[in-house]
Amino acid sequence: MSTLAYEIVDVFTDRPFAGNPLAVVFGAEALAGDQMQALAREFNLSETVFVLPPTEIEATYRARIFTPETELPFAGHPSVGAAVVSVRRGLAASGHLVQECGAGLLPIVVSDKDSATLTGGTPTLGDAFDPAVLLDVTGLAGDDFAGPKTTPSAAGCGLEFVFLPVERRALVRAWADPARAAAAGVSQIDVFAWDSDTNTAFSRVFCPGVSVPEDPATGSAALGLGVWLVANGWLPGDGTSAYTVHQGFEMHRPSLLTCTVTASKGVATSATVSGHVVPVAKGEIAVPPFVG
Repeated sequence: MSTLAYEIVDVFTDRPFAGNPLAVVFGAEALAGDQMQALAREFNLSETVFVLPPTEIEATYRARIFTPETELPFAGHPSVGAAVVSVRRGLAASGHLVQECGAGLLPIVVSDKDSATLTGGTPTLGDAFDPAVLLDVTGLAGDDFAGPKTTPSAAGCGLEFVFLPVERRALVRAWADPARAAAAGVSQIDVFAWDSDTNTAFSRVFCPGVSVPEDPATGSAALGLGVWLVANGWLPGDGTSAYTVHQGFEMHRPSLLTCTVTASKGVATSATVSGHVVPVAKGEIAVPPFVG
């Protein structure tokens, strides 16, 4: 039986059995997309990443990222995890790496064998949403909304999320109803409480559109949050600002994401997210049959 090597790591945490679990698969360059999807369903984690030879000369490696339901052009914790595991396995040297993925060529700096900093793709600010609609999607009430002078909207750096600011007390009650989310055109939503004194967000991220009910640590959402914060004046519109995201507490998988966003004239121009990666397991998994 043909097999592939894999590792399971926990991302955005400095200890095992916290953060966001990730399957990193190697040697899958001969597999078709449907075989990769089958493996992602077998691991049944929020995401599985396949580390492949690059097709661009500037890239260190190429990443294909799958949820149990679909392939994504980009995601944060698979990108950070893939980079650290590649260095740990001796496939790349620590320092500056370039990941090739659906969002383009993304710089990643692996500072040692257990942490990395990812620079997201081009910042984008997407459609605005009626707060009442998003509160209905997430099962919250009008007085839970914490942004009377803000506009809930989509934002991202390679993968967009909808951002809804709420009072911190509301986080424990938040949940994304898949039917209501689909009717509202919301695939992925970040419900967060913001502490302006410490530039800290307490987030819950729901992804009903890609069959991930809740994610314990979402690097791509943390990047998009910086774009949203600048657009709404909650972080400076010029220069580089640092902020922190706490996520996963309600799932008993506490996660810490440290971020920066750089802006000019009120518009975000780039964002980074950093975190640790902890090894948990490794082994071999059978290659699924090809379905033509």
